[in-house]
Amino acid sequence: MNKPESIPLSDTLITPPLQGACDVIIVNYNAGEFLRACVESAFAAGASTVIVVDNNSHDCSLATVERRHKTDNSFIIVRNTSNLGFAAACNIGTRYSAAPNVLFLNPDTVLSADALDCLIDTLNSSLSIGMVGGFLCNPDGSEQAGGRRVFPTPQRALLRAFGLSRLTRFFPAAFADFLLHEDPVPAGPVEVEAISGACMLVKREAMDMVGLWDENYFLHCEDLDWCMRFGRSGWKIMFVPCARITHEVGVCSRNRPYFVEWHKHLGMLRFYRKFFRHKYPILLWGGVVVGVWFRFSLVIARHAVKQLRYSAKTRKHA
Repeated sequence: MNKPESIPLSDTLITPPLQGACDVIIVNYNAGEFLRACVESAFAAGASTVIVVDNNSHDCSLATVERRHKTDNSFIIVRNTSNLGFAAACNIGTRYSAAPNVLFLNPDTVLSADALDCLIDTLNSSLSIGMVGGFLCNPDGSEQAGGRRVFPTPQRALLRAFGLSRLTRFFPAAFADFLLHEDPVPAGPVEVEAISGACMLVKREAMDMVGLWDENYFLHCEDLDWCMRFGRSGWKIMFVPCARITHEVGVCSRNRPYFVEWHKHLGMLRFYRKFFRHKYPILLWGGVVVGVWFRFSLVIARHAVKQLRYSAKTRKHA
């Protein structure tokens, strides 16, 4: 793994952190102006330190935030010399953090003013809670998929991939979906199996016990892996509806759909192999692998068709 530009840890560990202190780690890759908005919202919400780990961006995103915070000691940029992936970059950011609470935040998100307080209050409300996530919403305010979910077992994932999860309302036991965003929003914090890596607040003591992110994932499913490991280590994961986070999905990856889908499906296979392989006989496991790559081929075909239609439409109006 390529080493980032080094910043002496002694520069950041000046005083012992307060119990409610929270460092925010943002992994950036060509997020443009979204990064600036994300950083500003983190500071406005009360972040102790904001650490941006950049995966070798080639846009203006870093220059924009540098101009605004170049004299701010609570703002740190770590520059990787290549794109190391999300999990590895999160782990690098963690090494520059000192607070007892650490928030991992996507660069295309914006925290509401009270979101961090809501998350920290829930995280510290019980010694057994190790991780919390907020209400991820689209720019129009509607709830986004992925902010609260149960684990996507191979069966659940294949049902959703082929549209069969739509039958949940008629046959909930047989066709249950793993995404919970269509369920009524709870009145207060509730325990869930998994939240989204787009906004994930963790206790340092829990992180020290469970271990860091699995760097064998490059992009996607590393958040599910971490949630699984937290749960198996006895830590509760909570969904906090009062903490609103606006998320513009896919800002850093929309120009690389094939690259993203490739790593997403590799991540799926690693997640299934790591946590579910022992539950399947070899023939059934072979079916899971075939199903994942069949889904990949369908997604790629859909992207290709959309691209062809767009090109044809552009030529027509040229």
